[in-house]
Amino acid sequence: MALSTSILLTIALAPLVGCLLAGFLGRFIGRAGSHTATILGVAIACGLSFYVLYQLTAGGAPVYNQNIYTWFDIGNYSAHVGFLIDRLTAMMMVVVTFVSLLVHIYTIGYMADDDGYQRFFSYISLFTFSMLMLVMSNNFMQLFFGWEAVGLVSYLLIGFWYKRPTAIFANLKAFLVNRVGDFGFLLGIAGVLYFLGTLDYATAFSAAPTLVGKTLQITQNTHWDAATVICILLFIGAMGKSAQVPLHVWLPDSMEGPTPISALIHAATMVTAGIFMVARMSPIFELSETALSFVMIIGATGALFTGLIGIVQNDIKRVVAYSTLSQLGYMTVALGVSAYAGAVFHLMTHAFFKALLFLGAGSVIIAMHHEQDMRYMGGLRKYMPITWITMWVGSLALCGVPFFAGFYSKDAIIEAVGESHRWGANYAYFCVMAGAFVTALYTFRQMYLTFHGKERFVVVHDHGHGHGHDAHADHDEHHHVSHKDDHGHHEAGIMHETPKESPWVVTLPLILLAIPSIIVGAMAVQPMLFGEWFGSAIHVNEANNVLGEVGKEFHSWAAMALHGFTQLPFWLVAAAFAIQTYIYLFNPAVAERIKNALKPVYNMLNHKYWFDAVYYIVFARGGIALGRALWKGGDAAVIDGVLVNGSASLVDRIAGGMRRLQSGYLYHYAFAMILGLILLLGGYWLVGQ
Repeated sequence: MALSTSILLTIALAPLVGCLLAGFLGRFIGRAGSHTATILGVAIACGLSFYVLYQLTAGGAPVYNQNIYTWFDIGNYSAHVGFLIDRLTAMMMVVVTFVSLLVHIYTIGYMADDDGYQRFFSYISLFTFSMLMLVMSNNFMQLFFGWEAVGLVSYLLIGFWYKRPTAIFANLKAFLVNRVGDFGFLLGIAGVLYFLGTLDYATAFSAAPTLVGKTLQITQNTHWDAATVICILLFIGAMGKSAQVPLHVWLPDSMEGPTPISALIHAATMVTAGIFMVARMSPIFELSETALSFVMIIGATGALFTGLIGIVQNDIKRVVAYSTLSQLGYMTVALGVSAYAGAVFHLMTHAFFKALLFLGAGSVIIAMHHEQDMRYMGGLRKYMPITWITMWVGSLALCGVPFFAGFYSKDAIIEAVGESHRWGANYAYFCVMAGAFVTALYTFRQMYLTFHGKERFVVVHDHGHGHGHDAHADHDEHHHVSHKDDHGHHEAGIMHETPKESPWVVTLPLILLAIPSIIVGAMAVQPMLFGEWFGSAIHVNEANNVLGEVGKEFHSWAAMALHGFTQLPFWLVAAAFAIQTYIYLFNPAVAERIKNALKPVYNMLNHKYWFDAVYYIVFARGGIALGRALWKGGDAAVIDGVLVNGSASLVDRIAGGMRRLQSGYLYHYAFAMILGLILLLGGYWLVGQ
């Protein structure tokens, strides 16, 4: 049974309808009407996405590839709105809509007191529509439309609290950094059109082998391989959208937006767009070993070095944000070793447990009255049992503990990198292996600081009596940090009521995300990684099939998990668990001593390797200095000074001189005529000689 065009249009447009209702009619339909319209739209898209996935897997439906609408026809070139629905697309549709649906439900509780309630629901529904247009597209032009649309909506969401200077700075930073990546992405699409003569996926992929041997002339004596240039340019787009080094700097700052969008942007949607795009372009990327090595090294660098920054973060959301950077690095490494299925599989499992961790962090923030500093938490497990248990599930999945979803995808990537012989694979293997230890360090630190140990906050009731850990003895130490955000929360560590579990609209999404964070890896590992589940959606040259080599040792999901207990990644996680348990449960003073002993390293990580400072000095200050130099030396001196003011001054002087000759006396004019006649006759005589 073939897929229906009307069903696919409904999936894409239902969130858009909800967005328009909440956005334009929000004041008339109210809060309940706004969240009902958007949740219903995303729920319809989610239900139909599951139906499409079922039809492609169990229903025997063929791959759908049709154009719905023609954008333009110019000569031999045309652009369309169309859908390519294969198993890769269907899996992405399910992940995007399922996570988005839970985020929508969660938002009812999280944004309950916010004045921009309707506007927020409109934005996140528009975000879902944009992401669906991106993943469902069958051509590069529509891909670029979705690509830019998610960038635009993320700009609106990161700066949602637009009265905060930090939020406006963060969304502008995200917008500018992504423009750098998008410039490369657009050039890559132009390269596809120039060399392959089409914007249609299927046509371009079938013609991709013709790129072999073609070159792009850079200078008279310099020619670059066409496939390599196209792939690197396309990947630069992915570096911006999927926050790869050195275009990663926008993602941690995007924490300035409300927590639901942190989950939506960083879990299943925007940041995974680059990973999905490279996997979709696998027929082209397989033509360039150079480009794949570049992808692998960039990803490996991010997997290890951005994860290290997470160890020193105190903001509960920023820890999860740097975790996202690190995990995106793992996905990118997988792409670089031609393990595209491994990258997409990790994308899927990561979407569930990372959304769970972000929403869990948001639940903690609600309970702490919008305090985000983990140094003023502790002991929350007895107040928030559901959040505590579900966040432990997400944490164990993130660390890759056997039998949890993250283990199957993360371990497969590490083993695939170990099987690769591509240039740079040894460096990548070290990074992903060390990254397993680093991931566990910051994850267990976050859990212990938040939920375990003694309470480091004070509850001060209205009648002035303290309650909680050392309410009187340590009261003063909590006054050294004092700030209020737009929610008007009180001084850090000082609360006016005891923390309590979040309402059901917050905890239900946590439970529903915890379930796939446990089981989805075991369910999907064999068909997705070692079977032919993706079919023709992903192309891998036989010589590059590292997952095929890993699959030779695969017997079952249970055997793989049991074998995982004997492997180095698990022992690195266990070592990190033992270290953090000792430090944060039994001897917290050790943390400060380690920090002081490694002060230079701590400063480097705390300053995020000074990327922001370098960009500020080189690009921001450098751009201003260059602009001033061009203004003073070019505009003011040359254009204004010479061309505009100079020419005006010259005309003025000539006119002034001419004015003096116009005296009005007849004898002056007679003298000038006689003098002119003499000069004319003298010149004539000289020529005659």
